Amino acid sequence: MRLAYHGSTSMKSNIETDILSASKAGFTALEIKEHKIDDYLIDHSLHDLKVLLRKYAIEPTSINALEFVAFQGEKYQRVRDYCLKYSRIASELGCGAIVVVPSPTPRSLAGEEILNYPWHLVVDEYVNVLKDLSDISKPYGVNLAFEFLGFGWCSIRTPRGAYEIVQKVSRENVGLNFDACHFYGGGGLLSEMDIVDPNKLITFHINDLDDVPKEAFTDSIRLMPGLGILPLKDICMKLKEIGYDGVCTVELFRPEYWEWDPYQLAKECYENTRKVVSPYFKIE
Repeated sequence: MRLAYHGSTSMKSNIETDILSASKAGFTALEIKEHKIDDYLIDHSLHDLKVLLRKYAIEPTSINALEFVAFQGEKYQRVRDYCLKYSRIASELGCGAIVVVPSPTPRSLAGEEILNYPWHLVVDEYVNVLKDLSDISKPYGVNLAFEFLGFGWCSIRTPRGAYEIVQKVSRENVGLNFDACHFYGGGGLLSEMDIVDPNKLITFHINDLDDVPKEAFTDSIRLMPGLGILPLKDICMKLKEIGYDGVCTVELFRPEYWEWDPYQLAKECYENTRKVVSPYFKIE
């Protein structure tokens, strides 16, 4: 298993700092925040970024993220444009995937959430959208990692729901992203992962949480792996059981961490993640 660092963990650092800190800490891979690429390209080229990644032996595993892709109406063309933009960038960098984030539950014309929005309509929308985005990203050799979110407002909240859509899309380059915090917040069951083809599990985001009710889950209360309440041992055991042995990315959004020294943050993330994961997977 490869351990990767995530640009959201060090949100205030630029991409050069992320690469250097990740390498010094022991990571071999990086999931890149899309805005950090945009900031870097103001004064540099993609070739410069490739050289920097190679210099520090860091593999760019994915770009995060293409957000709120469904139920966009007239705004959907923007989603397609972003997919094309980051597919081209990912291809140039040798980055294998883009994380795709689902949208809030649809609202009425009055702006109110539509309760009990029919599931089959949710599925139909995402199947159509992901097939379209697959057509855009596939020529560039880029996979789409569809991520369920545990927040109450999200239209796709569990592994079962996300994987049903991935199966119906039935495209070689469309798979699943599993995030530990979102698994907890969304109320899904680990047994839902039993039907997941490990080849369709593109990325695994590892993190932990403060001790709060699931209803109080937010990104800002994420912790380093092993320091909170998430059943990470059970999650690792389940992923090993289904045959997953891909990338494991430390994704945190805790503002407190953003104020740390970037190298110290990456170092502690690596050490805590390795401690949690190594009993179940061989670390590359």
